[in-house]
Amino acid sequence: MNTSVFDSGQRIRDVRFSADHLVVDLADGRTIAVPIAWYPRLMRATPEQRANWRISGGGYGIHWPEIDEDLSSDGLLRGIPAPRIGVSST
Repeated sequence: MNTSVFDSGQRIRDVRFSADHLVVDLADGRTIAVPIAWYPRLMRATPEQRANWRISGGGYGIHWPEIDEDLSSDGLLRGIPAPRIGVSST
């Protein structure tokens, strides 16, 4: 049986952007900064679209409704970029 144990410290408190990074503040005081280039939808979005985010997934996710992007605090902490669809490895 697979179960996920969520750490309440991983709840998202705030989201912002620098010139090249998505910056996420967590409930336990940690701050995660990852390259926007990891998330093509965010990279192509306007500043207004990036600013239109909502906390989702019981506090552990971020949703951008205008660009249909969803990220989780777990994925951000693991350093997992968006999958590259249609990119050949050859």
